Amino acid sequence: MARSQNKYADFEGLRERAVALRREGLSRRQIRDHLHVDNNDILNRLLEGEPPPEWTKRPNAQDDARSRARELRLQGWTYDQIQVELGCSKSSISLWVRDLPKPERQIRTREQASAIARKGWEAKLRVREEERQQTRQRAAAEMGKLTDRELFVAGVTLYWAEGSKSKSYSRRERVSFVNSDPDVISLFLDWLRLLRVDPSSVRFAVQIHETADVAEAEAYWATHVGINTTDLMKTTLKRHNPRTNRKNISESYRGCLRIDVRDGAELYRRIEGWWYGIVGVASAADPENRT
Repeated sequence: MARSQNKYADFEGLRERAVALRREGLSRRQIRDHLHVDNNDILNRLLEGEPPPEWTKRPNAQDDARSRARELRLQGWTYDQIQVELGCSKSSISLWVRDLPKPERQIRTREQASAIARKGWEAKLRVREEERQQTRQRAAAEMGKLTDRELFVAGVTLYWAEGSKSKSYSRRERVSFVNSDPDVISLFLDWLRLLRVDPSSVRFAVQIHETADVAEAEAYWATHVGINTTDLMKTTLKRHNPRTNRKNISESYRGCLRIDVRDGAELYRRIEGWWYGIVGVASAADPENRT
């Protein structure tokens, strides 16, 4: 007992840490695991007055679904039909309606059975998408704030994964980065600003398939990086190959944006050094190198 009381002796300090984690978007379970608080009463006191983050709030949809499931069951609907209508699991439906009379068994045509199966699969996909979005929101909340050093390391790693690199057989020490993801482009530009690269030395060019809407793509990328289309370098067009089964043919396809830094040989050498510095520290046996 004495050991347990000593664990929570600095209650105010523990509360400050708990409140800070809550405001970063962590759930009760995540805070409990961070602080090693295994007493729910203590956890309640630590978080008193702090509202839960939006992603942890559960709507009363389950109560509505239960009422609707019972209503449909009384109308003679089967578990399969209720599942398709509400997108709930059969186990939940069973618990909600098990006290109600079973409907008479219906004989379905092949078309009806296929339609039910298709709708059931669509309902599962909706549930999976909701779970996917919830996972993304929780993961985003776990990131918290990004320090300059963390952005620096992320930018070096991003460039070495996606940027042009000099080869032993072809020495080209230049900074050139290409990507089709607008968020990746924004992060890379944030990184260049962190390095205090002169904006006037940064050049942009669109690279896109010739059958796409080139003018729309140029306007999109120019707006995204905050320049006029006339400030773009000449667009590179990829020739159409009828034998290629292209997937990027939707209206959202805007090709890639290439970012070049003029006179970037010195910056390239630094990037190369930073990257191998990261590799060396990460692979070192001494854990102190990773603090």
